[in-house]
Amino acid sequence: MSDAALQIAELRAALAAQTASAEAAQACAQAAEAELAQARALASCTEAMIQELKLEIAKLRRDKYGISSEGRARLIDQLELQLEELDATATEDALAAEQAAATDKTSTVRAFTRRKPVRKPFPDHLPRERVVVEAPTSCTCCGSDRIIKMGEDITETLEVIPRQWKVVQTVREKFTCRVCEKISQPPAPFHAIPRGWAGPSLIAMIAFDKYGQHQPLNRQSERIAREGIDLSLSTLADLIGHACVALAPIHALIERHVLDGGRLHGDDTTVPLLARGGTKTARLWTYVRDDRPWDGGAPPAAVFKFSTDRRKEHPTRHLAGWHGVLQSDVYGGYNDLYLADRSPGPVRSALCWSHARRKFFELADIKATARKGKKVAEDISPIALDAVTRIDAIFAVEREITGLSAAARHEVRQQRVAPLVNDLHDWMRAERARMSKHNPVAKAINYMLDGTGRWEAFTAFLDNGRLCLTNNAAERALRGIALGRKSWLFAGSERGGDRAAFMYTLIVTAKMNDIDPQAWMADVLARLPDLPISRVHELLPWNWKTATELKRIAA
Repeated sequence: MSDAALQIAELRAALAAQTASAEAAQACAQAAEAELAQARALASCTEAMIQELKLEIAKLRRDKYGISSEGRARLIDQLELQLEELDATATEDALAAEQAAATDKTSTVRAFTRRKPVRKPFPDHLPRERVVVEAPTSCTCCGSDRIIKMGEDITETLEVIPRQWKVVQTVREKFTCRVCEKISQPPAPFHAIPRGWAGPSLIAMIAFDKYGQHQPLNRQSERIAREGIDLSLSTLADLIGHACVALAPIHALIERHVLDGGRLHGDDTTVPLLARGGTKTARLWTYVRDDRPWDGGAPPAAVFKFSTDRRKEHPTRHLAGWHGVLQSDVYGGYNDLYLADRSPGPVRSALCWSHARRKFFELADIKATARKGKKVAEDISPIALDAVTRIDAIFAVEREITGLSAAARHEVRQQRVAPLVNDLHDWMRAERARMSKHNPVAKAINYMLDGTGRWEAFTAFLDNGRLCLTNNAAERALRGIALGRKSWLFAGSERGGDRAAFMYTLIVTAKMNDIDPQAWMADVLARLPDLPISRVHELLPWNWKTATELKRIAA
């Protein structure tokens, strides 16, 4: 062999060795990438699982030690937000690990298991669309065409169809008589709004999205335009005005039902109101009738009112002519309702223990203090912590008797709750006597003890099984407004505030009765024009049945 041939052979051997080395290095790199992806997936899934377990523990503690615990409520909200991101990250990393393992044919990666969310069965009322995969015409093994069906495997996938728009044409045929030559034609049907250019489902959707889903009309107009329909902002606003007029009889019946109750929850929240040069603070008030805690039988309902300020004349006007027990916080604006010479009689006050507990809780919130970088041992008040523990014992008994009759609740309160309340009263008086009046804990104690009739109002629930320990029913009714403030930012006018109160009355009452507000309003708008005034009460949320249900009952 010549020298040239020898050199070529050596070069080829060196090239082959380098190629093999490069392939081995590439294989090692792929294996390392697969191992890294697998490690990331394992870490993400483990972190998501730990966070999910923390969330479960927090919820269990909240169920056991108190639903109204502000600290645990904030912790649960925070954990749920973190869990969303961790679950998404775990899914991405797990898919990346699977792809990396699929490309690496030489190495084996360590297996791991991830605790995936449990999927509930799809509801039976959803329509099913069968997509049948083309069946084989011959045996995949021997090729014979003598095959018969022995069964099938079904995989269900949840899908959504974007909302569809349509134009409903209402046709009224004309007929002429060949005898008298007169024209006969059926009368025009009633519509939800004059001239009937917008259907009831469209009106209900616009109203519910604005007040129930906190979507301002300008955003709705933009989304509808992207779907190929031109509905201007002024057109949508016109629909809201028509809806308020059409639904006024229902609103009046709900308000009458609320004010017929002998016990109401009352509260208010701030609403920014557009004013010259900026906004000013207006108010939305709510009065809630909810007899479910004592199994009273009356359907729950809420009525909302709007005012440009928080002067006491507003609740006095809202509850003019009403007499009963008002459960609320310690707000001086209700004081005129409690006057002895009030007509038709003084309203009795029952104050909220959640508000009282919150003042102690803020002084004993260890986690909030730690977040602020303070020294827990020095800044946490042991007296406030003791007060929270004593009040929590009262809450624990109250949770046991929720839903019992008024008589049963009264008996349990006299036997088990009254001693706890009396011990708390004596303990607070003794502790306050040893404190400076400027001590924050003393101020929290004074919230319950100072003022004419203050302690009697806090303990009114002991002598009346119909009363609640807290005013949480009203706070729950106002919860949606707090979310809406971040979306629609302010009320455009005083009339706009009144319309918001009007629609919140309908939506919140429907939710309290476990009714879909949008479906209910659409059906009410469709049926109300043809319904006699004596039957309007059939459309109230607690009496409401859809047209389909009525046809089924009639059949």
